Amino acid sequence: MSRIGKKPVAIPSGVTATIEGQQLTVKGPKGTLAMPLREEISYVLEEGGVSVNPANETKRARAFWGMQRTLVQNLITGVSDGFTKKLLINGVGYRAAAQGKNLNLKLGYSHDVNIDVPEGIEVKTPDNTTIEISGSDKQKVGQLAAEIRRWRKPEPYKGKGIKYDGEFIFRKEGKKK
Repeated sequence: MSRIGKKPVAIPSGVTATIEGQQLTVKGPKGTLAMPLREEISYVLEEGGVSVNPANETKRARAFWGMQRTLVQNLITGVSDGFTKKLLINGVGYRAAAQGKNLNLKLGYSHDVNIDVPEGIEVKTPDNTTIEISGSDKQKVGQLAAEIRRWRKPEPYKGKGIKYDGEFIFRKEGKKK
């Protein structure tokens, strides 16, 4: 039994959800998101929420139950509040600058790293060592954050690199003489 799947997903005011064919569409103040529906799961639009239940008693249906409920919750949260990831840059000479739909990173390479920001995602740099990524699609926000972090992962000796806000970097001791 899925404990997450049992709870219906509440729809806040200002957000509308519709099921058309094999697709759930959610509209809200931050935009519109859609998700294909699984055959193993039944989705029911109730007053004030979406209920997600397994369509049959197979192991596959029970495996998808909690995940599909979480995906519906992410759609509703995305169009009402949105998602944000914060990256911190640590290192001498490492800096970031957002320029329209591009993000320019100076990370100690012989060249600057330019990253194109996908549609529906907003990137801000409040200062030159902080990157804030926000958008309504949780998957796109997390994917862009992971791609940016991949350019310079934090290293364990000095802690230089790009890390998520709140991430703990296990520090190692250097060489002994």
